[in-house]
Amino acid sequence: MVLAGDIGGTKTNLAYYEQEGDRLIPVFMKSYPSQEYASLSEVLSLLQREHPQKISTAAFGIAGPVVENTCRLTNVDWTVDGQELARDLGLSSVALLNDLVATAYGILRLSQGDIETLQAGRPQRHGTIGVIAAGTGLGMGALVWDGSRYLAVASEGGHADFSARNDLEMDLVRHLRTTYGAVGVERIVAGPGLHHVYRFLRSHTAAEEPGWLSSAVQSGDPSAEIARAALEGRDDTCAKALDVFVSAYGAEAGNLALRFLATGGMYVAGGIAPKILPKIRSGLFLESFLSKDTYRPLLMSIPLHVVLNDKTALLGAGHVAALMQSGR
Repeated sequence: MVLAGDIGGTKTNLAYYEQEGDRLIPVFMKSYPSQEYASLSEVLSLLQREHPQKISTAAFGIAGPVVENTCRLTNVDWTVDGQELARDLGLSSVALLNDLVATAYGILRLSQGDIETLQAGRPQRHGTIGVIAAGTGLGMGALVWDGSRYLAVASEGGHADFSARNDLEMDLVRHLRTTYGAVGVERIVAGPGLHHVYRFLRSHTAAEEPGWLSSAVQSGDPSAEIARAALEGRDDTCAKALDVFVSAYGAEAGNLALRFLATGGMYVAGGIAPKILPKIRSGLFLESFLSKDTYRPLLMSIPLHVVLNDKTALLGAGHVAALMQSGR
């Protein structure tokens, strides 16, 4: 039995997996609201009291940079130390992974029903695989073939500078700079980013915000309400904001495909893409992915997939824990 976790600023997803050969069989899964606990150790202690299991290894995908098996999370005030967790769990070691490293490993275990293909392309055997994932933040990573298996590569590319491609995006960057100074990609291509785009567009339109939309945005998740209104065709500014968001997302996926030369495929993971899948399917995402000057033919050869399985990072952490158990 192995313990796996996907640790984010919003949710902490934990699972016990049983290893049968190369298969991981889920035994138990539970999600905890991260903000309600002081530390990951507190959550793990609760899990073990409520659902005790004897485990041999553990691995956790963490939303933040992992340095020397320690991570300070980006969107919740937690510092996670792998050595301390190992002591708490009674294990010789615990693996901490960047959450996109975990997601990347999880992609190796997905079935065909877990993805939707936007472009079949011509995948190269053992080619590098790129991963981009917009959720609370924007994660990036890759899988590189080492001659015998894929190894995941971490990245904090979501915090690199946003590159405006047109006058509207340039104006958006100027607008965001008044608040944030430097404008990273995550300011636009992530959950809060859709709200940023919407507020910018609303400030430049004569149309007043409908009362029902104001109430929905104030009482719920602003970006989720904006996306819902856009997909339902209830507000033109919301629709425009979602178009800008999806176009920027597709462009950044194309940038990442070029940076890693992802001839094995690009995977769009994270919580947002499945929720706005009709807009992703519309062609806007793919066109922005391909629009790279003379490199359009290369990008047309790269498979492009949307990951539909919301437990991919959890599965990837389980994958690493299973490798630890087998001594690989």
